[in-house]
Amino acid sequence: MNWQPIILTLELALITTALLLLVAIPLANWLAYSKSKTKPIIEALVSMPLVLPPTVLGFYLLIAFSPNNAFGEWLDQSLGLRLIFSFEGLVFASMIYSLPFMVQPIQAGLTALPSNMKESSYVLGYSKTTTLFKVLLPNIKASLLSGIVLAFAHTIGEFGVVLMIGGNIPGVTKVASIAIYDEVESLNYSAANQYALVLLLITFSILVTVYIINHRNKQRTA
Repeated sequence: MNWQPIILTLELALITTALLLLVAIPLANWLAYSKSKTKPIIEALVSMPLVLPPTVLGFYLLIAFSPNNAFGEWLDQSLGLRLIFSFEGLVFASMIYSLPFMVQPIQAGLTALPSNMKESSYVLGYSKTTTLFKVLLPNIKASLLSGIVLAFAHTIGEFGVVLMIGGNIPGVTKVASIAIYDEVESLNYSAANQYALVLLLITFSILVTVYIINHRNKQRTA
């Protein structure tokens, strides 16, 4: 079995999850406490990948990032960044597609915290940023872990988005899900099963580990 698609998949999932964590924490914090009239719109945009077919999202990203369009041309000429059929494009598309899986658990965890926790922190003179990172987030470790794991596992299982935006370039955009599709198309079910089995074992191991950690945390707090 060629391990390159597996390694590329794990690399994509790790980078996507790390970048999503930087984006999701402030976004989830804003969604949890904001009273802005635009909040429902932002929540709907964040949640759209949950209900939108991956090929639809991938298609519009492909159109937007194409050098034949104004935005794609600007990215290419001004920043030297071409997002279609590149690993960087896979990362960006994966961040959009997995965003709700990171944001929603963190938002739910923050919303469940007692409101006086944040207010007490402000009274003690802590800033909003310090309150978020030193007071609120340490109290929602389970939610943070859930968001990280869900985003990582979801990125591993992507197919439609990565196929549309990245194509099938060995060593660049050919992740494990694409490799499985290729082997099935070639009627090479043995190779497809090997790729699928590796992904199954990876995701199952991650989920079991998370459930064990959460179970131990609940026992300690009980």
